[in-house]
Amino acid sequence: ATCAAVQVPVNGYAVDARYDRGWRCNRGYRVVGETCVQLAIPAHAYAAESSYGSGWECERGFRESQGACVAVGVPANAYLVSTGDDWKCERGFHRVGDRCNAIAVPANAYLDDFGSAWRCERGFRMEGSGCAAVRVPEHGFINYSGDDWSCEDGFRKKEDRCLALPETSVSRSRQSAK
Repeated sequence: ATCAAVQVPVNGYAVDARYDRGWRCNRGYRVVGETCVQLAIPAHAYAAESSYGSGWECERGFRESQGACVAVGVPANAYLVSTGDDWKCERGFHRVGDRCNAIAVPANAYLDDFGSAWRCERGFRMEGSGCAAVRVPEHGFINYSGDDWSCEDGFRKKEDRCLALPETSVSRSRQSAK
């Protein structure tokens, strides 16, 4: 095994030749043949560490478009996302085209955990663009989900009522529960 001299071009640096050609280009330069050529970095961009892609990335608040960095227009009631190249509406607003519209929360409703939609309060169900009270019949109760009702033991749901089960059915169902 012999050692051969590596010719490192201007604006390049030496690396282990076992894993590469023996040199790489400095940040802001790109390999072209056996040389390092300076990148054309547009306004509002900076040289990237990666040797893949364009070699540059847009600053926060800008996004790449046709080889340039254009400003991200952030409308009222919005904020830049963590990557800085897009925006999201604040809690209580939803995106419609290039703006944020307020979410109309009807009576007996609240914003969901994400703040991007509304849900009816317990004891109400969604009807159209509002919340209607759940009508609970005698021997009924608001169920676990909170938007419907169920019947007490010994009764069964039939349309909008709770009907008593025949005594023999009640006895059997209580016996099987034990």
